[in-house]
Amino acid sequence: MRFFGAKRKPGWLCINLMPDCVDVSHVVVHGKARPEVRLCDSYRKEGDEVATLKRLRRELDLESYRCTTLLKAGDYQVLQVDAPNVPAAEMKIAMRWRIKDLIDFPVEAATVDAVIIPQGDNAAARGSQALAIAARNEVIAATVKIFTDARIPLEVIDIPELAQRNVAHFFEEAGRGLALLAFEAEGGLLTFTCDGELYQYRRIDHSFADFAEAGDEQRQQIYERIVLEVQRSLDNFDRQFRQVAISKVVVTPVPGAAGLQEYLASNLGVPVSTLDLSKVMDFPNTPELREPVHQSQCLQVIGASMRKEVAV
Repeated sequence: MRFFGAKRKPGWLCINLMPDCVDVSHVVVHGKARPEVRLCDSYRKEGDEVATLKRLRRELDLESYRCTTLLKAGDYQVLQVDAPNVPAAEMKIAMRWRIKDLIDFPVEAATVDAVIIPQGDNAAARGSQALAIAARNEVIAATVKIFTDARIPLEVIDIPELAQRNVAHFFEEAGRGLALLAFEAEGGLLTFTCDGELYQYRRIDHSFADFAEAGDEQRQQIYERIVLEVQRSLDNFDRQFRQVAISKVVVTPVPGAAGLQEYLASNLGVPVSTLDLSKVMDFPNTPELREPVHQSQCLQVIGASMRKEVAV
């Protein structure tokens, strides 16, 4: 979802509004052997969101960046649908009519975007598929207003699924699928990607905090539920996208869950590894990101800052 912009510093800067703080990340991907995280920090809110953003605009010179932000999970819907057979320029309009009976609010009040799912040799058999993204206009307008009032040049509003896809791409094997399971404050997110494209996703009802707060017995129950969710998702992905073999599952480290990776590995039919951003990225100004759990907390805001370069 693109708005306005001008030529600015390389890369993207994501400003993610959280309940008590504002997370900020700046990553440069283009022209680098490995993505370079130049800024990744969290700033406590002082006053309302506009006042906080005004302060950060001055302190961080935010007007010199191309800025993006993230919607929260409940602010939008993502639907897998048959892709309309229309030129790319007409896709958004056609997609509105495709989803009008599938969303829980009038399509006339929606901002709609779409991501085409690569089908490979399977396209002729089942037709092209797409992920339609729909958000209420009032949600988009309210988000834009916060940044406009703070005089920050917001260019893009993104969603966590696509932010996570951006990170997953750097852990993929060429031509093979990857399942990335991440946990953060709002819950768990499982994405399926291949060659930098998002194919499917699934929300998992366990947050970052659940692991730290759980006792041994509760944590075991969480592990069992997660394995069931992931296995069902792997089976469903295999039925829909037989042309894409999942090479591995990567899971983010979470506090108090040192055994999660081992438990997944012993119960799933694919290799499982723990995410370590230092294997694929550089942190010249953010050495604290070498701490694995901190990486998990910053995954979405970093991913949103890893958008593909576009002409502006």
